[in-house]
Amino acid sequence: MSVSDVQRQQLSAQRDRIREETMLPREQRPVSSARGIHHAALISSDVRRTVDFYQGLLGFPLTDIFENRDLPGSTHFFFDVGNGNTVAFFDLPGVDVGPYAEVLGGLHHLAISVEPQRWQRIRDEMDAQGVEYMLESGTSIYFRDPDGARVELIADPLGEMYGHSVF
Repeated sequence: MSVSDVQRQQLSAQRDRIREETMLPREQRPVSSARGIHHAALISSDVRRTVDFYQGLLGFPLTDIFENRDLPGSTHFFFDVGNGNTVAFFDLPGVDVGPYAEVLGGLHHLAISVEPQRWQRIRDEMDAQGVEYMLESGTSIYFRDPDGARVELIADPLGEMYGHSVF
């Protein structure tokens, strides 16, 4: 599926209108009502494999693991991704969730900022382990976690993307 040049121009004009009508200059923006993202929760088909991947390969320490209150026997577990933020997972024993799929309202990708030296070490380890990834703009690695969720490791600082401020 692709977009024609005419459609692309229309979409660009729509983005420009939304930006002009709704986005205040940084110095005029109110303070957010939020304190930050407490956690983003994804689904895991195998707790140990997920821990080995996120803690072992990516270097995100496992910070807690306990039974999920919503489903007896299910595990809820968390990884530290810096600045007081966590990524959490549930396993759902006995529930047929099917394979990972990108759907409206679902996860497209999870972008996590890491220091450039750490980014390179993780990339080198991915190469050594044969983990497939896509390199984008010299600072982003896109890959799939063990259950198919798309993850981006970005070496740009928080609030920046490819030299452009997004905050």
